[in-house]
Amino acid sequence: MQSRIGRSGKSRVSVIVMLIAALLGAVFLSAPAGGAAERGPAGKGDHRHRGELPGGRAGLGKVDFSGWAKAQRAADRDRRAKTPVRGGGQPPRAGRDLAGARAPLAAGSARAAAAADAGTAALVLYDTAGPYGHLGELYAMATANLAGHFGNVTAKPVSQYTAGMVDQYTATYYIGSTYYGGSIPDAVPAAFYQDVVATTRPVTWLADNIWSLANATGVAQFQNKYGWDPTASYFEANGSVGTVTQVTYKDQTLTRKVPAGQDGGVLRPAVMTGPGYPAVTQLATARDTSTGTDFPWAVRSGNLTYVGEIPFAYVSESDRIIAFQDLLFDSLAPGTAERHRAMMRLEDISPNSDPAELRAIADYLAAEQIPYGINVIPVYTDPKGTYNNGRPQTVTLVQRPQLVATLKYMLQHGAVLMNHGYTHQHGNTANPYNGVTGDDFEFYRAHVDASDNVVYDGPVTGDSALWAQTRVTLGLTQFALAGLPVPRLWTTPHYAASATDYKVFAQNYTARLERSLYFSGTLGGSTAEPNRFIGQFFPYVVKDVYGTKVLPENIGNYEPEAYNNHPARLPADLIASAKANLAVRDGYASFFYHPYYPVQPLKETVEGIRALGYTFVSPATAG
Repeated sequence: MQSRIGRSGKSRVSVIVMLIAALLGAVFLSAPAGGAAERGPAGKGDHRHRGELPGGRAGLGKVDFSGWAKAQRAADRDRRAKTPVRGGGQPPRAGRDLAGARAPLAAGSARAAAAADAGTAALVLYDTAGPYGHLGELYAMATANLAGHFGNVTAKPVSQYTAGMVDQYTATYYIGSTYYGGSIPDAVPAAFYQDVVATTRPVTWLADNIWSLANATGVAQFQNKYGWDPTASYFEANGSVGTVTQVTYKDQTLTRKVPAGQDGGVLRPAVMTGPGYPAVTQLATARDTSTGTDFPWAVRSGNLTYVGEIPFAYVSESDRIIAFQDLLFDSLAPGTAERHRAMMRLEDISPNSDPAELRAIADYLAAEQIPYGINVIPVYTDPKGTYNNGRPQTVTLVQRPQLVATLKYMLQHGAVLMNHGYTHQHGNTANPYNGVTGDDFEFYRAHVDASDNVVYDGPVTGDSALWAQTRVTLGLTQFALAGLPVPRLWTTPHYAASATDYKVFAQNYTARLERSLYFSGTLGGSTAEPNRFIGQFFPYVVKDVYGTKVLPENIGNYEPEAYNNHPARLPADLIASAKANLAVRDGYASFFYHPYYPVQPLKETVEGIRALGYTFVSPATAG
C-alpha cells in the first residue's frame, strides 16, 4: 500500500494501517523520483508508497470492546460481592515475593518432551457462550496459529471436552473469554476441571474462570497444589482495573496499550502466604502505572501456567503478546535453544519503480551479505490518471525492460522474488483512496471515515475462489512474460483478503510473508462471517488455521512521517521492537523497507538489528 508524496514532498494520500477495531463497525486506525528512463509510467506518476502495516496493531473486527469490558468488570464485582472471606480474616495477599527464577514445567516437563519427540500436538479449548461468545473462536484461532509453529493443533469449544483428552496432547490451552456466572451458566465440563489438576501434562489457562477450577476441585486442594487462590483473585484493586501499561518479561519491558473504558483488566493472583504452600513462579510482571504497583501477569506452579488476561487485543510490535508467544515454548518445546534471526523485504516494487533506486539498495545489501525478499506487483495501473494529469495508465513488467534487468540483478545478488498481488488495487473505484496500484486494497473493501481512519467493509464484490485464482494466474503470467522466475512466496496487498482468497493463495504459493486476517467461522467449518476477524502477526514461522505456512513480519517498517493518527516510525523504533522480541527464545525480527527511501535509514536499521545479535536469513529458507 502507498501514500503519495509528490515532488513538493507533501503527503497527498493517507496510508492504510490495520489497527484494533475498537467498536462495532470494525474501525481501524489505521513511481518514485528518479532520473532513469523508466521513472514511472511515461516518465510521470511520481508518488510514494508507505507500507502494509507500519506501526500497526493486530486487531479484531466487529467487536464492541467497551461493552465487553463493562460486562467483564461488572461480573467480577458481582463475584467479589458473593465470595465470603474465609477463616475470618483477609484473603491471601496478592503480590508477595514470588519465586523470581523461571522454572520449567515441573511434573509435566519430561512427558512434554517425550510427546514432542513423538510429534508435538496442542489442544486449544475456547468458550462460545454469552453475548461475547464469538470472541472465543477469534482468540482460539490466534492461539492455534502460534501453536502451529510447534506441530499439530486441535481447537474446539471447551463444552465439547471429554474426560482424558488432556493426556492425548503435549499441552492444553484454555482461553477463558466468557465470564461464567449470573445469566451465563458454566459451560466448562466437570471432566476438564478434574483433568487439569490430575494430569501431569502442561495446561495453560488464560483469563476467566480459573476461580471455577478452584471451586470445582476444592479451594484448599487448589491452594495446596498450586500455592495461590483464584477465588480471592480479582481483575480490580480498590474498585478499579487500574492502568496497566507495561509487562516485564525476561528483562524486556513490553507495552500494553488498551484504551480507557475498553480494558477488562488483568487478574491479580492472590498468592498464599505462610509455610507449607508450593512455590509460585512469577513468569511476567504487570505494572499498574496509576498506583505504581507491580503484580504477577503470568504465574506457574506445578503443571499449571496462568496468564491474567487474553493478550490478543490492542497489540503492537513491542507488546506483552511477546511474553505469551515465548511461553508456548515452555509447554511445547522446552528444549529449544536460543536463536535470533532477522528477515527483510523490499516493498511495493512495480513497473512504476525506479531501477536506479533499486540498484543502490541492492548493492548495499549485497555488500553486507544481507539476503532479502523483493515484493513485486506485476502490473501498475492508474485508471483515473490520478498521478498522470488525468490520463489513465496501465504498465506491465514487459514494458519496463530496464526494471526487469534490475530485478534479475537483485536475484543474482541475494534477493528472492515474491508476489505482492496482481495490481494492488481494485477496479476503477476508490478502495479506499483512488484506485491506483499500491494505494488501494485489492482483495478487500475499505473506506476512510471522517476521522481519517480506515474502515474495513468486507470482501470485494464478486469475491470467489475463481475470481481470486484468476488474479493470481494473471499475475504469474506477467512474471513469466518478463522472463522472471515463478515466485513461491506471497504477500497479500494491505494484508487483507477474505478467507476464500487466503485458501486460493495457499494453493499457489509455498508460504505467505505477512500479517493476516482470520475470520469467525473458520474453526467450526461454517461459512466465514464476512467482517468479523482477528488480525495477527507472528514472531516465528507458523502453520496457520488456513493450513498455510506463514513467515513473520513483526516489527513493521520505516516511515519518517506521521500519518493516519500514527507517529513516524524511525530506525530506532524498529530496533527497539527487535530488542523487545529478543524475549522470544527462537524468533525473528522481520521488517520491510520501501526502496524509494534513501539507503541510510536502511543501513541504520540493519546495523542496529545486527548489533542486538540477530542473523539475517533469506525468506526462501526461513523455517
